[in-house]
Amino acid sequence: MQHVASSSLQGVAREHTLFSTGTDEHGLKIQQSAEAGGRNVQEFCDTISQEFRSLFVSADVSFNKFMRTSEEKHCATVQQMFRALGDGGHLYRGRYQGWYCLADESFLGEGQVREEQLPSGLTAMVSAESGRPVEWHSEDNYMFRMSAFSGELLHWLRAEGRVRPQRYQRQLEQWVSEELPDLSVSRPRERVPWGVSVPGDEDHTVYVWVDALANYLTAAGGLPIPKPWPPDVQVLGKDILRFHGLCWPSLLMALDLEPPRALLCHGHWTVGGQKMSKSLGNVVNPREAAAQYTTEGLRYLLLRGGAPHADSPWGGAGAGRILNAELAGTLGNLLSRCTAPALNPQGQIASLDSGLLESSPSGQQLAQHLATLPETVAGHYTDFNFHHGIEAIMGVIRQANAFVQEEQPWILAKDAASRPRLELVLRLSFEVLRMAGVTLMPVVPGLSTRLLDALGVPLPLRTWPSLALGFTQPQQNYLSTSFALGPRHKLFPRLKLEE
Repeated sequence: MQHVASSSLQGVAREHTLFSTGTDEHGLKIQQSAEAGGRNVQEFCDTISQEFRSLFVSADVSFNKFMRTSEEKHCATVQQMFRALGDGGHLYRGRYQGWYCLADESFLGEGQVREEQLPSGLTAMVSAESGRPVEWHSEDNYMFRMSAFSGELLHWLRAEGRVRPQRYQRQLEQWVSEELPDLSVSRPRERVPWGVSVPGDEDHTVYVWVDALANYLTAAGGLPIPKPWPPDVQVLGKDILRFHGLCWPSLLMALDLEPPRALLCHGHWTVGGQKMSKSLGNVVNPREAAAQYTTEGLRYLLLRGGAPHADSPWGGAGAGRILNAELAGTLGNLLSRCTAPALNPQGQIASLDSGLLESSPSGQQLAQHLATLPETVAGHYTDFNFHHGIEAIMGVIRQANAFVQEEQPWILAKDAASRPRLELVLRLSFEVLRMAGVTLMPVVPGLSTRLLDALGVPLPLRTWPSLALGFTQPQQNYLSTSFALGPRHKLFPRLKLEE
């Protein structure tokens, strides 16, 4: 979800973005799953891919490209890449042997496996990273000379901010320093028939991970010169760090293409302290979660509770309470107060009286926090720490509610002489809400749009640069502008919680 919000942030900031997502559809696991259900493998992929696409649409995920690795244009890119690697002298035929994990579809070195005792008392070898079973395997493959790129990889990795969080950057550097192996980039067709054919050799299919990684090239227009390139950031889970942080950059170097400018490696959502797994039966169905918390509530929970540097526990009894307290309560209450007919019967937000603001210490303090909020939130979002950005936004909204409580506008509204003071309270509340609407747009775009509509904020004032007009770089023509409120409606439904 962090890459979804990051892409949305660029839109609010008026930056052009290419955001690619999609489905990896080749490999033995896919074929076996289709056969187990008595399905044609391509039809099986069509069904699953459409389920993901519709899920993304329902979750308001705005992508530019939805890539499917079984599409002809992608298969052509994979074969182009394989030919280019061969023509460059980067491939050779060799016998590869080692521990093979079917579930992860990858060969593992001795340092990547461990012995585990089974309930029966016997021992078995498993992947040290995923805990899935492995077996010793030996076969003839096409091999990529990845070891030849260890020096270039280290140079690329050591750039500041290349991999975030930094501990994953150190992990990659350690793997390269330990002795980088060559990479098996094909599988015998007799074992893995569902895949892209190796050019000129129908007896082999391209290794599913090489196939999958090449989707970034397809999304950018394919070889020989993808545009735009390189990616500004690639987002990946910590369990596939080796593929994105070692294999993919070295393949790009062999193709004379620049690797990604940055990698964001995130942790996992856990249930009961364990990573979600079908075998454990603890996988959270995203559609059911969206039905329980609403789609916007689910987005908010994922970005508020997920930190890239660590695993995060999912849900629990507190999830609904968080949404009720922060979206329906903290944010919804401030909007209700700001637009209440009893306080604002004309439905107008007046201009800001700077002189009157100077006479209100708590108002001045709120304005000072508003002045720094855009930069603070942008910094957190840019570092993919959306949870910190949300905390900062909610902190200012809580401060605004306290300011309203202190000023007691329901009393000010009864006294005509207090009208200027009331207008100050409403205008400051308006500015807090406008800023919240814009800064929360990457997190909950639908809710933010409803909020800004209710405030009557025109489109030019819904961008990140426009946030400076209020207090960061105050412009008098903006502060002297009044606004007509839009229609009132509930911002976020209060959820019914199970006792």
